[in-house]
Amino acid sequence: QVQLVESGGGLVQAGGSLRLSCAASGRTFSTYAMGWFRQAPGKEREFVAAISWSGGTIYYADSVKGRFTIARDNAKNTVYLQMNSLKPEDTAVYYCAADVLRLGTRGREYDYWGQGTQVTVSS
Repeated sequence: QVQLVESGGGLVQAGGSLRLSCAASGRTFSTYAMGWFRQAPGKEREFVAAISWSGGTIYYADSVKGRFTIARDNAKNTVYLQMNSLKPEDTAVYYCAADVLRLGTRGREYDYWGQGTQVTVSS
C-alpha cells in the first residue's frame, strides 16, 4: 500500500510560479513511476507530467511543456512539479499518482492517488 500526500498548491497571479510536492509512504517508492494529473471544474482529469523510477524518462503534456518541470528525490520519497509562467487555464486540482508497473500518461494505468491540491491562477 502506498499513500501519497500532495502539498504546495495555492493562489497565484498569472505569470507566477508554484512548486507542488508529493510525499509518498513506503520503502518501494524508488521503483514506481510517478505522474501528475489535474482536473478543472466541469472537465475530465488530464495528464500533466510523468517520470520514470530513475528519473531518466519524462513525459509532459503539450499544454505544459516548457513551463512545468517534474522531478523526484528517491531518498526523500518525494516527487515535485515546478510550475512556471502559470496561466489561468492551469487552474485545477492537481493529483499525484504512482504506477507500480509502467510509465504512462493514462490515469487508469496508475495504482495509487493522492487527495489532490488546489491550484488557482488569477488573471
